[in-house]
Amino acid sequence: MTASAAAQPLLEVRNLRKWFDVRLGGLSLSTGHVRAVEDVSFAVAAGEVLGLVGESGSGKTTVGRVILRLIEPTGGQILFKGKDIRPLGERALKAFRRQAQPIFQDPFASLNPRMHVEEILAEPLVVHRLARSRAERRERVAELLRMVGLAPEHMQRYPHEFSGGQRQRIGIARALAVKPELIVADEPVSALDVSIQAQVVNLLRELRKRLGLTLLFIAHDLAVVEYISDRIVVMYLGRVMEVGPARALCRAPKHPYTEALLSAVPVPDPDRKGKRIVLQGDIPSPINPPSGCVFRTRCQYAIADCAKTVPALREVEPGRFKACIRDDVL
Repeated sequence: MTASAAAQPLLEVRNLRKWFDVRLGGLSLSTGHVRAVEDVSFAVAAGEVLGLVGESGSGKTTVGRVILRLIEPTGGQILFKGKDIRPLGERALKAFRRQAQPIFQDPFASLNPRMHVEEILAEPLVVHRLARSRAERRERVAELLRMVGLAPEHMQRYPHEFSGGQRQRIGIARALAVKPELIVADEPVSALDVSIQAQVVNLLRELRKRLGLTLLFIAHDLAVVEYISDRIVVMYLGRVMEVGPARALCRAPKHPYTEALLSAVPVPDPDRKGKRIVLQGDIPSPINPPSGCVFRTRCQYAIADCAKTVPALREVEPGRFKACIRDDVL
C-alpha cells in the first residue's frame, strides 16, 4: 500500500512492531511484553497530511516516537526517501533528524523553562550549523516567530510568560527552524482550549501550504483530524483498523471501530445526529490482547470466526482499506 502510485512516498512504514518488556520490581528478567505496536504499515506522500487516530492506548504516539527514532523499534522497517532509518549510525541519524522534526503534545513540558525563546529557537540552528553568526541566528529566530504569528520582540521572554497556545506556536517554530521535510505532530492541540485548537490547526494548515510540509498528525479527535488531513489511519490496540481518504472515511466508515469513533463526535446540527454507539468495557490489555481480531471483544458485529483469524488489512474500495473479515457490514 503506497501513498501514491506515481511516486515513491516520502515516508513508508512496513510491518512496524514495538514491544516493551514488563519487569517486576528491580528484576532484570522480563515477565512479559506490552505489545504497543503490532504489524503497522502505511505510507505518506511528499506534501501530504496523514492523520493517525485512535483512543488512548491505541499505540499512535508510540508509532510517532519510533518513526523519529526517539525509541527503537522491535521489528519492521521505516523508510525515509526509500532508505531504512533503523540501521543509521549517529552521524546519519543526526542528518535524518534535521529532515524529520517533532511537535510535542505538552507545549510547556517540551520547552526548557530556563531558556528564553531566542535560545530555544536558536539551539537547533547551532546543533545543525545552519547559522554562521549570532546576528544570522537572531534574524532567523525573528523570521520564525513572525511565521507562527508571534512578535520578534518576544524573543527575550521565557516560556512561562506565554499562554498555552503561544507556547505551542513556539514549539511549531522550533520544529520549523531546520527546514524539515517531515513533521510528526503528536496531539499538538489536545492540551489547548477549543478556541485555541482551531487557531493552531489553521496555522499548521497554512504552514503546510506555504512551505510544502509533509505532516503526520497524531490525535484522538476525528473531527480535528478530518479537517487537517488528506488521509486517515485508524488504530486500535496497536493495530491498523482502517485507512482511507479523510472525507470518505468520516462520511462512510468501513470498519466497526471507525463507525464507533465517529458516532462519538459531537454534531452541531440536530437533524444530522446519528445513533450513538457505546463500546462495552475497556480497551483490552496490550500485554494479553484478544486472539484473532483485537477489536472483537467490543465489536457489535463480532462472530465466532473473529476469534480465530487476525484480519489482514485489505483493499475494499480504491484507496480504502480495512482489517475486518466481514464484508456484510458497513
